[in-house]
Parts: sequence; structure tokens; C-alpha cells
Amino acid sequence: MASSSLFRCFLHFFFFFFIISQVQAANLPFHPRDVLPLLPRQVSWPVLNSLNSPADLLPSFVGSVSSSNRIVDWKGACFYENTAWVEFHNKTGSEFGGGTLHIKVSYPHSWTCMDLYVFATPYRVTWDYYFLSREHTLEIKEWQDKAEYEYVKNKGISIFLMQAGMLGTLQALWDVFPLFTNTGWGENSNIGFLEKHMGATFEERPQPWFTNISIDDIHSGDFLAISKIRGRWGGFETLEKWVSGAYAGHSAVCLKDSEGKLWIGESGHENEKGEDIIAIVPWDEWWDFELNKDDSNPHIAYLPLHPDVRANFNETAAWEYALSMAGKPYGYHNMIFSWIDTIGGNYPPPLDAHLVASVMTVWSKIQPEYAANMWNEALNKRLGTQGLNLSDILVETEKRGSSFDELLTIPEQDNWIYSDGKSTSCIAFVLELYKEAGLFDPIADSIQVTEFTIKDAYSLKFFENDSSRLPKWCNDADNVKLPYCQIKGKYRMELPGYNSMDPYAHMNERCPSMPPKYFRPQNC
Repeated sequence: MASSSLFRCFLHFFFFFFIISQVQAANLPFHPRDVLPLLPRQVSWPVLNSLNSPADLLPSFVGSVSSSNRIVDWKGACFYENTAWVEFHNKTGSEFGGGTLHIKVSYPHSWTCMDLYVFATPYRVTWDYYFLSREHTLEIKEWQDKAEYEYVKNKGISIFLMQAGMLGTLQALWDVFPLFTNTGWGENSNIGFLEKHMGATFEERPQPWFTNISIDDIHSGDFLAISKIRGRWGGFETLEKWVSGAYAGHSAVCLKDSEGKLWIGESGHENEKGEDIIAIVPWDEWWDFELNKDDSNPHIAYLPLHPDVRANFNETAAWEYALSMAGKPYGYHNMIFSWIDTIGGNYPPPLDAHLVASVMTVWSKIQPEYAANMWNEALNKRLGTQGLNLSDILVETEKRGSSFDELLTIPEQDNWIYSDGKSTSCIAFVLELYKEAGLFDPIADSIQVTEFTIKDAYSLKFFENDSSRLPKWCNDADNVKLPYCQIKGKYRMELPGYNSMDPYAHMNERCPSMPPKYFRPQNC
């Protein structure tokens, strides 16, 4: 009884301040959000879940302070009036000296809130939080070298605000953690994120949640769209779907050999060493894994090619390409560049090019080999340089009168050769195979498939458009007949824009992709 009474007291306490805050939040000594973590979990977490989301983990760029841009001002999550400026000095007597970043914060919305900031140059990343209304300072004793001194002098120190505030950020961390857990909690978190941020729906299908497939109906070139919703890959795919607008996070392609045996070509197949590689796997082995061993709860749709497209599919050329790529590493080099096509039209708020550069800077310091594999080589390709690290790349870009956000938009070229060979992500591998098989003729030379997302792929007008020609086992247990065949999954897969776009020259090289509608202009 005592605990029940205490719980009711907490409820009354919370709702009292919550109601008052709607009328006079600015005059309260604290904000309801600031005290939520003190309340029972049954009260606090549902409310916090309605206020914050994993997207709140992303800091928002508020400005850069330099010699030329002397003062920056903005509204914070806690403090409504903020200004910053940088002072250069040489207190240590070093060759290039150091500096002091001044941050003046005032007019908090409550007495208990605080603002959390990240400060970055191409050479360092640090953070601080502010609780009191006054001028704060961040000391940088020495610039790393002349390059950092010149960069800060001309381009400045970038300032990022954790827009959810300290407690909101902690809540967002709590929210994003389950996206990557292999639990029912994690699966529900991924579903909730996609429903909230993309408008996706998850309608349950009647059982059984898999199809008895006749491989006689499957042909070379048929496409497999795969969506994973729990575990490590489930969390990664959720974020990938959000930024790209794709309703699937992985893909593979069907291939039949001369004896009629069915194989699956896949970039991102895990080998016995735990490495993600390009592999050609027998269908029985692949399907058994997806049915019985893949703990990411994969949902799989089979997209057969249209008969006219299949008639133009050069099976010999497709096999030659697939075998030439077998065993090569997954295409990490070009993975992020298929998503970024424009300076500002591909970043769901609060993402932007400044944040991308800062994340790259952090990873370059923590895991330089990983950073080199993920983006350094690709950025060097875009500059026509070799061996530059991220700091050098940023400086070189500025020297050329360009900017980092412009550099990111330069289209990936299918013929670029990286240190470990040609690089193809899961979808680039499938579409390069299509390209080799002749499906993009006669404009293949003007198509860079490494610029395609998974959504771009299933939107191609390559697939069956007559439901009467779909295999008899296609969606046979479902009362909703999709235009493609879902062969596994508890929830019905949706592929907005499916089979709707004819290929055109320089396709997907300049296309925005902003959630939740992911509007695409005709001339992109």
C-alpha cells in the first residue's frame, strides 16, 4: 500500500507541473522534462518517449566562429540566448599558439536545465555542457599545426548543439540502444522508429510467414529485397532506411547455372571468418539460413523480372561478372555516397554536411584504418588525389574554392578501383550485374549504379507488372495480393514507388531524399 500511495503522489506531482507548464513553462523553476527521470519508470519513460527519439542523438550545427565570422548567436535547447567568439593567443609560446572559445549563455527556460555541446575542427573534437547563465570558456592550449591554425582562422571552430538537452540526449541514447539489440524490445523499437520517422506501416500477415517456393519459377536476374528489423543489422538498416527512403535494407540476386541449379549472389554475406564479402551461395544453403538461422527476423520479397526485360538479360555476362567479384570485400568505400546527392536535400534534420564531417573526424581519430576504408579513399577519388587523410582532404577542398558538402555530392564512378579492388555495396553489386547483363543498354555508359539506393533499384521499371504471371505460390497465404511475392516475414512488406521508373542518363545523381515523403522532382 505504501508503494502504491507513493506512486499516486508521484503521478499527482508530475501532472500538476505538466499542466502548469502548458500555461507558464517559462516562469517555472524547472521544466517537467528535467524531473521526469526522478519519477517512477511507469510514468517517466512513456512521456520521455513521446518527447524524444533516437534522432535526438544527432547534434545540430549552430555555426562556426573564426577571425572573419567573429560572433555567432543562436537559441539553445536550454538557454534561449547564446553567443560565441574565438580569441587567438600564444600563452604557451608555441609556433602557432592556441585559442580560447568563449560561449556566453543566458535566459534558460528553467533552473535545472543544461545545454550540451560538441566542438570540432578537422583535427580535434571535444565537448562541454553549461548549467549556469554566464560566459564560459573552452581553452585550446596549442593548435596541432599550421594547417589547423589556418583552418580555424579562416573557417572556424564548428559548434554543435545536442538539441534534446542533457536528459533528452540520455533518453535518446536509451531509445537508440534497443535498435541494435536482438530482442523483442529491439524489434519493436525498430518498428516504432520507422513508423514515426518514415510513416511506414507494419500490418501482420496471416501465417505461415514463409512460402513454399518452387525454384522452377525463379530465373536469373530476379531480385530479392530484404528487410531486417532486429539485432545489429536491424538497427543499422533502420537508420539506412530513414536517410535513404528505402523500405528494404539489403538486396541479393538470383542466378541459375547451365544445369538449372539456383544460386544467390550477395554482397554482404558473412564468411567463416566473420568478414562481409561478395559471395555466390547455393539457394538451399541461403534459404535455410534465412528460415532457420538468421536472427535478424528478415522479411524477404521476391521481385521477378518482366518477361521482356528477362529476354534481354545476358545470363553469360551476368555470371562472368558475379564470379569475377566473388570473394571481394563488401563495398564499404561507396556505401554512404549513394545516399548523398545534393548539398542540402539528403540530410534528415538535424543531419547536415557539418555533422557528417565531424563524425568522420571523430572516427578518423578513434579508428584511422576504419575511416580510410569507409571514406578517405573515396574522397581522394573525388579530388583526384592519393593518400590524403581527412584533415588534408578538408584543407585541399577549401584551397580549391570548394566545400566539403559539395565534395560529398560528386557522383561515385562504377569504374573506380580501390586498394582492395572494385567496391560494390549490396545494391551496387546487383545493379552492376544488371548493367553487365545489358539491362541498362543503350545508356549504360551514362549510368553509375553506385549512386543507386535500394529504393532506386526496386523503383526501376524492370519487374513484372502483370499479377496473373506471378508464380502460383506468390502470396498464396495472404488475403492482400502484392504486386511482388513476399516469401518471408510476419509483417507485410511495402515498397513505395515499386516498378515505376524507366532508366535515364545520370539517374539518381542529383536526387533529394527528405523524410517522411521523400519527394523526388522529375528532373533529378
